[in-house]
Amino acid sequence: MPLIQISLRAGRSAEQLQDLAVGVTQAAGKALAAPASSIRVLITQVPPSHWFVGGEPLDTPPRADPAEA
Repeated sequence: MPLIQISLRAGRSAEQLQDLAVGVTQAAGKALAAPASSIRVLITQVPPSHWFVGGEPLDTPPRADPAEA
């Protein structure tokens, strides 16, 4: 039973999440020759303040590069 975990920045609609789950299920079913009923998709929406890129949370405006000052 495949379990596919997806983490996304919060803010997608229920319809977008459903579309993603359907598309991932179809792709996994095709790639793994597995029935859709055996595939699990877990989508976690993460608040931007809890998602970091380069040590900075996504909800913080980028800092000015000191080299450009």
